Amino acid sequence: MSKRSSASQGGNDRRKKKYRSDGTPVWGKRYIDGPGVWVTCVMGKEKQAVGELYELFNGLAAELWPENEEGNNDDDSDAEPDEGLSIEAQIASEVSAMKRPKKEQRFTNCQTNTPCVVFISCKPPIDPVKLVMKHVQNVHETGLTHTRYSLRFSPVAAACVTNLPEIQALCRTVFEPFFGEGVDQKFKYKIELRIRNHTTLARPALIEAIAKCVPEGHTVDLDNPQLFILVEVFKSICGVSVVRDYYKLQKFNISKLWDAPRKNEVRKHSYFMLPLKDSLREVPLYRLDDDFHPEVPKTRHTFPYKTIGVFYSHVQPHFSYLGRWCKTPQNSDRDEQ
Repeated sequence: MSKRSSASQGGNDRRKKKYRSDGTPVWGKRYIDGPGVWVTCVMGKEKQAVGELYELFNGLAAELWPENEEGNNDDDSDAEPDEGLSIEAQIASEVSAMKRPKKEQRFTNCQTNTPCVVFISCKPPIDPVKLVMKHVQNVHETGLTHTRYSLRFSPVAAACVTNLPEIQALCRTVFEPFFGEGVDQKFKYKIELRIRNHTTLARPALIEAIAKCVPEGHTVDLDNPQLFILVEVFKSICGVSVVRDYYKLQKFNISKLWDAPRKNEVRKHSYFMLPLKDSLREVPLYRLDDDFHPEVPKTRHTFPYKTIGVFYSHVQPHFSYLGRWCKTPQNSDRDEQ
């Protein structure tokens, strides 16, 4: 057999299709490995966002999935000096310690080559859905985000290539714990689809294909669903996950989740103070009447402010009402004269 024929046979073996256990074909390789978490961040701050995500996820993972301490004890025992050994034996022990496999990282940053988008891959036993839910609930309860540049978190339970056979096979696997035959409860669900940098599959066709993977008995509810099917399509990668309380937790947008309970507090206090003069003086603190509107003209004797206290500072009172700045009347006694 010639070299050319053997090479052609080797090429055919490489091009041979691979199939899963259920008979569906495996199409191509991907550069983003799931499961993981999609995170949107501030433009130009992708590197800083990855650093703070490593710190955040490692802390949450240590709390949810604590590592075994046996390896640490072995390292401590090996670190003890071998005083009884010769120099050659000590060098051999150090070389063997250097050749040991390093501890595998739980999280890996996958290059997206897209601004404002970061993907952090998770290694077993990390569950990205539980990881993101834990962080979002912590922010909702405590108001501490622990991040500066990260905005929206989208967990990916599993990922595949963006073609309909692969996506349907993936959805059947991911939906099994929620919509499987062993589940007695019937849920109302909604498909939340987000597409970035992808034009091959149309949105209606993709939603219809995913809905066919949900068993009968479960209904679609766009207003008040119990389960949310999150589908993230990015270039040639499709990620799928199932979550709860997606709308209640502001679609896992940390900035909105942190800011939501504080909007009412800002509306209650509509006054602001700005520094004007350096002299220390007694400054009355006012608040605008609820029925006062700056655009409505008032007479010169009308004073639409309520005194709510006095303090000493290097400032004079300025106020904001409905987003408009207006200065308090100064020397009102002189104007009346």
